[in-house]
Amino acid sequence: MAGFTLELTEDQQTLQKWLHEFSTDVIRPAASEWDEREETPWPVIQEAARAGIYSLDFFASIWGDESGISLPVAMEEIFWGDAGIGLAIVGSTLGLAGILGNGTPEQLGEWAPQCFGTPDDVKLCALAVSEPGAGSDVSSMKTTAVYDQKTDEWVLNGVKTWITNGGIAEVHVVVASVDAALKARGQASFVLGPDSKGRGLSQGQKFKKHGIRASHTSEVILDNCRIPGSQLLGGKDKLDARLAKARERQAALQRGESPSSGREKGGQAAMATFEASRPSVGAQAVGIARAAYEYSLDYAKTREQFGRPIVQNQGIAFMLADMKTKIDASRLLVWRAAWMGRNGVPFTSGEGSMSKLYAGETAVDVTEKAIQILGGNGYTREYPVERWHRDAKIYTIFEGTSEIQRLIISRAISGHQIP
Repeated sequence: MAGFTLELTEDQQTLQKWLHEFSTDVIRPAASEWDEREETPWPVIQEAARAGIYSLDFFASIWGDESGISLPVAMEEIFWGDAGIGLAIVGSTLGLAGILGNGTPEQLGEWAPQCFGTPDDVKLCALAVSEPGAGSDVSSMKTTAVYDQKTDEWVLNGVKTWITNGGIAEVHVVVASVDAALKARGQASFVLGPDSKGRGLSQGQKFKKHGIRASHTSEVILDNCRIPGSQLLGGKDKLDARLAKARERQAALQRGESPSSGREKGGQAAMATFEASRPSVGAQAVGIARAAYEYSLDYAKTREQFGRPIVQNQGIAFMLADMKTKIDASRLLVWRAAWMGRNGVPFTSGEGSMSKLYAGETAVDVTEKAIQILGGNGYTREYPVERWHRDAKIYTIFEGTSEIQRLIISRAISGHQIP
């Protein structure tokens, strides 16, 4: 029996080195420009596609790693380069995860390649879940999907907001309510192709953001958007069976009976996607934190005050010690959750949420300390730590706020439905 080890395999070390070099040579030199422009960095995405990074094959290979560790390793290195450009490169995987988690093998085969296009004709994908009145509370979703039996089409109406690649993507994966009375259990996922643009799908407001500015974020408007019945992920038979089961459960509750425990498999399309993605989001935050720590450590070793490097001051040295400790602890939480998720080990204590919560808050704390270490220089755009600080903040907000992560963890460890 093999002994316990945290050492990366040779393939994982090769992956890590390759992505670190790409981040060093391609992403970092472009980071400041695209942050200032607040535009999608198409040339960088295309360069990533030519290198084989922005591709279905690449993400399939790291998702396929049986240890589950290749994905967080990749995310950390890319986001060590820059979070805004990193999200522009990996943002399409959110929609891809929605197709993978809810679609049939035939739907995956048809739509997954369209999420990326080719190196000469790059395409994007978007996952549309959040709404103006339903961010963390996905059960309050207002976007509807109504089946037209005469034409075998679904008609979608609603407004999605805070959507990465929203409106500019060729493929949109949209979560909508089919039966509002069932709340989250009455939702389903749909895949909308490029022909939906101009036929009911359009881009709304594009948001000007505090951080991750190179990543496009906007509203997506659905106005009587008709799509073929075949674009319901999972198919109508599966949806009908799931809705029937959910209605039976609801009826039992209304009669005061105890329904069968557990959550219907695939019953909450949005939450299933988020649950699977949390460790990789945590890894992104680790990458940002590590970048800020390494930069401020180098700065502290070379910056002199009162005749000696400032790293020799206990106040600075202790800050750096705390930064390093929190980063390493975050990485271990991320790796544990990634391994558990890949190997089907249940998150009995909210381990996926733990990884995202701790890593996200670590990124905010570490980047703030980095600014403090650099002093006035850290507050200017001449140095990258202020950008990393702006980028870090989103990791306590999107993919479930820190408060939502704590709610998930507390429910898991207590066994009680904490409101």
